Amino acid sequence: MPETAAPKGAARALGRARALVLAGVLVAVPALTGCIAEAGPSPTATPLTGPAASGTAQPPSTSAPLETTQSSNKAPVYWIGRSDSGVFLYREFRDVPDQENPVTRALRAMMSDKPLDPDFFTPWQNPSQLATSISGKDVITVDVSEDAFNSNLDADMAARAIQQLVYTATAAAASSGLIDSGQQIRVRILVDGHTDYVAFDHIQLGALMTRTAGLVAPVWIIDPQENVEVGGGSVKITGRNTTAGGKLRWQILQSRDNGAKEPFLTGETTASAEQGQAGVFTLALNLPPGDYELRVSQAGTGDQPDQYEDTRAFKVW
Repeated sequence: MPETAAPKGAARALGRARALVLAGVLVAVPALTGCIAEAGPSPTATPLTGPAASGTAQPPSTSAPLETTQSSNKAPVYWIGRSDSGVFLYREFRDVPDQENPVTRALRAMMSDKPLDPDFFTPWQNPSQLATSISGKDVITVDVSEDAFNSNLDADMAARAIQQLVYTATAAAASSGLIDSGQQIRVRILVDGHTDYVAFDHIQLGALMTRTAGLVAPVWIIDPQENVEVGGGSVKITGRNTTAGGKLRWQILQSRDNGAKEPFLTGETTASAEQGQAGVFTLALNLPPGDYELRVSQAGTGDQPDQYEDTRAFKVW
């Protein structure tokens, strides 16, 4: 993938793991408090409406590819974040206890933990009961207690919160090999074992749901994750743009002893247009030890400004 850099100032077990889940049987478990993989194609649907400032271009209506099977036991968790005038879903991979099946533990982290990135948040609350099961080849059932819901959401944010759960459940099932990522995965949400609950006072539950397109962030840094420490030398940066072949601008800022952040490297890159890797971008940068902030945005066309910036803080030792 083409990229340019200009220094400033310094230069599975697919299927076998299905036996791990409760096949069609939901078992409630007590709640726990607190506690790098790549995305990999997903069904699309009608995008939700969202806030948009006048004159701001709308993000593409494509969806993030469904996660592919990966060997790491980290749980994929989606959070909600703002970029420009839009509200989108972002993913982190989290270390979680392994005493529960992969879908349950990913959802428990989503409802109980805080995002690593301070720009993200979750409207969910720690549930007293949470259980999941997989039936057939493509249906995940989630049974959660009513105390997981915070009613102080408007209808638009409530819809995003439900999709946050759908994205996290389907990501966990696909990345752990419990469901084939090549097919559409559907999710049914029960509340205390019942259908027809109105979530967040806005969203009727009980019917099968799939990922809604257009909700993932148009620009999304996958690695490094927030505040990780990486070895010196070549630092690999990966991310995704919802526009295949889209042009991106990036900047590396270095933190000084006085707390100021100064531009260190800037450049441009183009997201892949290849099938199976569409939208993926990769950078390999030589960075000396220090604290850095990475900023990536979608390049504006003509006289339009860059937009949908994502940021990530990390340390090189």
